[in-house]
Amino acid sequence: MWPDPPGGRAPAGLLPRRQTGPLPAAPGPVRRNGPPGPGNTFPVRTTDQLRRDTLLDRTTAQLRPAPGHRLAPPATVKGKPLVPGRGTARAVLPSLVLAVIGLGAAAVIALWWRDNPRISGTGELLTAAGRVLGLLAGYGFVVLVGLMARLPPLERRIGSDRLARWHAAGGKYVITLVTGHVLFIVWGYAVTAHEKVTSESITLLTSYPDVLMATVAWFLLLGIGFSSARAARRRLSYETWYYAHLYTYLAIALAFSHQFADGADFAANAKARIAWSALYAMVGALIVWYRILTPLRRAARHRFTVQHVRPEGPGIVSVFVAGRDFDRLRAEPGQFFRWRFLTRELWWQSHPYSLSAMPQTDLMRITVKARGEHSDAMASLAPGTRIIAEGPYGAFTPALSGRRVLLIAGGVGITPIRAMFAALPSRMSDGITLLYRASHPRDVVFSRELDAIAADRNATLHYLIGARDRLGYDPLSADCLQRLVPGLHRYEAYVCGPPGMTEAAVRSLRAAGIPRRRIHHESFAF
Repeated sequence: MWPDPPGGRAPAGLLPRRQTGPLPAAPGPVRRNGPPGPGNTFPVRTTDQLRRDTLLDRTTAQLRPAPGHRLAPPATVKGKPLVPGRGTARAVLPSLVLAVIGLGAAAVIALWWRDNPRISGTGELLTAAGRVLGLLAGYGFVVLVGLMARLPPLERRIGSDRLARWHAAGGKYVITLVTGHVLFIVWGYAVTAHEKVTSESITLLTSYPDVLMATVAWFLLLGIGFSSARAARRRLSYETWYYAHLYTYLAIALAFSHQFADGADFAANAKARIAWSALYAMVGALIVWYRILTPLRRAARHRFTVQHVRPEGPGIVSVFVAGRDFDRLRAEPGQFFRWRFLTRELWWQSHPYSLSAMPQTDLMRITVKARGEHSDAMASLAPGTRIIAEGPYGAFTPALSGRRVLLIAGGVGITPIRAMFAALPSRMSDGITLLYRASHPRDVVFSRELDAIAADRNATLHYLIGARDRLGYDPLSADCLQRLVPGLHRYEAYVCGPPGMTEAAVRSLRAAGIPRRRIHHESFAF
């Protein structure tokens, strides 16, 4: 367990262990902005009533730090105070990256157009269509892998969740392009040879080099696509989904060999072969550097080890990670690492978990909710377990724009929000509001820490607890949010929680008048 220093003071940024026991009840009737009710006044709530899924809502005026608590330190990132100016980069970089991807696609089409002879007849038209679709699919492979190469500028300025959405959407397009390539090529060759499609397919498989390998690659991609469908993802564990996607690399290798063996655009064009090979080699080198060598180098440098594990609530634990020189990692509030715990059961997989407090020089904390085999195993990690950590990643970090800040957390989504809450400057007094949504009081974690941070920042803190069917209303509806947060349309909002809650909260914020560009959110979905 974390040993409290003399005087009961914890190291800055990580607060003392939360005392066990029930959440305190609201002390009495309080007039405040909240859901509709007589006079907008909440009656006294007892602890027993809170346990029956009622609503607990505490404001800063009711909060006082517990004796011996050390409040969160001043807001710093990389040893310096948080500063504005990153919002513009976040808005421009995604458009720039998409433009570069589009220019690359245009260059691929230009290559096809330059080397494509004059088309005459239906068979040649179909074959030409198949060739350009194949070239675009080969380029799409590079883009998909590049998006997941974990390049620091993309991960920190665009964000892993947005990159993952681009990757998922791009995967659908690539599978469609590959399928179109196969169908048009077979159809075009069959028309030209005056053969049936079935017999021409057999001829291609048995007579052309590497076509069989390319067919295997196509079926692998179809299988990966089916496993990524929303209905399938609900039934798959993260581990199964993740390792099914590793077959993408095998499919790319098989398809690359086919492109050079059968691609008419590369047969007599040495410059095209060199450029295409260099493109694949560059992305492959980035994968090896950022996903293999960099994590190993950082593990040796920072010596990540499990210090101890602390229960926070039912199925929720905090893992304290010891090491050295963590300040050189340049982690920002709201970011996450991909953690690989080197035990017999867990060494072969890494999972993303957010920092639940800003790291100290020799200590970090993550908080995990049991949702599968990997997260279930966190509670039994032994002190001294070695770790390989990749990161920090993510663009879900506060960008100080001069506006007031609204933080909305749902369930274990409080993890990155708690780090951001403590990091926001105290000069933003009265300009910070945190809404913590949970279905039951037992799902609330860090309540003592959040209370202390709110008192230190003079921030407004609302615990919105209770199932909607029991409450009779949605605490995150647009009307309720506007009552809880006066002048809501002028805020910068950050939302983190389960996908359904996040989507509903974003819709409510948009309905309340906050522009989309001022709503930042992170998804837990894989």
